Amino acid sequence: MISFLLLIVGLAMVVYGANILVDGASSLAKKYNIPNIVIGLTVVAFGTSAPEFAVSTYAAYTGNSEIAIGNVIGSNIFNIFFILGVSAIIFPLTILRNTVFKEIPLSLLAAIVVYILVNDILLSKGIENIISFADGLILLSFFIIFMYYLVHLAKTSGEDEDLSIKNMTKYKSLLLILGGLVLLVGGGKIFVDNAVALALGFGMSQAVVGLTVVAAGTSLPELATSVVATLKKNSDIAVGNIVGSNIFNIFFILGTSALISPLPKGNITDIDMYVCIIASIILFGSCYVLGRQKITKLEGVFFLLCYIVYIGYQVSQV
Repeated sequence: MISFLLLIVGLAMVVYGANILVDGASSLAKKYNIPNIVIGLTVVAFGTSAPEFAVSTYAAYTGNSEIAIGNVIGSNIFNIFFILGVSAIIFPLTILRNTVFKEIPLSLLAAIVVYILVNDILLSKGIENIISFADGLILLSFFIIFMYYLVHLAKTSGEDEDLSIKNMTKYKSLLLILGGLVLLVGGGKIFVDNAVALALGFGMSQAVVGLTVVAAGTSLPELATSVVATLKKNSDIAVGNIVGSNIFNIFFILGTSALISPLPKGNITDIDMYVCIIASIILFGSCYVLGRQKITKLEGVFFLLCYIVYIGYQVSQV
């Protein structure tokens, strides 16, 4: 019970730390006349994925690679099947053409790339399945290409994002950035340490905890953002937030984690990888193959059922 309560405390610290970090960094960027669109594509995008970043990088640093990898793979599965499922049930999601033909395929590519990189024994006759330092560089190279695409998209669209940025002094901005970083690091440590303790206490593997409890917990900012956007009928933001987060999670967070320490695959199975890939395929198929740039309520129910089945499978492995 204590470990579970500390898990919640750690997550709250990470989420709050991410919020004040984004507020401080956004205000500071605005002081230097950086366009809203650039702030949105960098600072705000990092903010929603900051919990995954804090947890996975700390897990990598402490040698808990199954939580580092499981957190990312599980979050991507949760994002598509659960968050988009719930959002579509609330209100059918209309998806922008650019998202369907470029960003969703890129999120599918990210899932395929990490599957290839982590399966050394199967695909390259290696001695261990591991995301190595070199693999981390490959993932970060993809991330740089993705960021270049986003900046190019922002420039060619000719539209600036409408962001609510708090106006504060540079001193206060720097203080919030520093405080946010402290909370991210401290909260990440508390969260990972107690996730490991829970796994051991319930006889669960770190992989299962990372793929389920940790993944769902660190995805709360994405859940809140997408649900609020859906309620406001801004379905393009709801979907774009999820697809962008999935790309960010694999290319940036796993890439950075692998640079901190190589990540052995451990008990993360190919089935988990397949589900992550299949989730993106189903998302793309529902929007393109069926000839509609939309996720209907019925498809939302199907997405949610897919996640329930996946969680049932994970529980059966305990």
